[in-house]
Amino acid sequence: MGMSLDERVRSAVAALLHASGDSQAGLAAAVGVSQAQVSRRQSGTAAWSLADCESVAAHYGIDVLDLLAGPTRAMDSLPEERRRVPGRHVPAARPAIADGGV
Repeated sequence: MGMSLDERVRSAVAALLHASGDSQAGLAAAVGVSQAQVSRRQSGTAAWSLADCESVAAHYGIDVLDLLAGPTRAMDSLPEERRRVPGRHVPAARPAIADGGV
């Protein structure tokens, strides 16, 4: 038996997060929910609503039907400009220097 719709959406969102380099917090801000809500949806303790799916699809520039179809179709639909560039490194914030020295 194949994946359920909930499993397909969770897998598609996970694939899109990975491919784009987005964080759950970044996706949460784009969708208008908290990072904790994204985490619950991704862990399966809560479900992605259809409105959420529309927002996720719009964020990634794909059709909502491609998101609902699962990770393969979602990834095939992801625009090239939304894909993370291999080797591109987003520098982490530098820790503050407590003594004010260099």
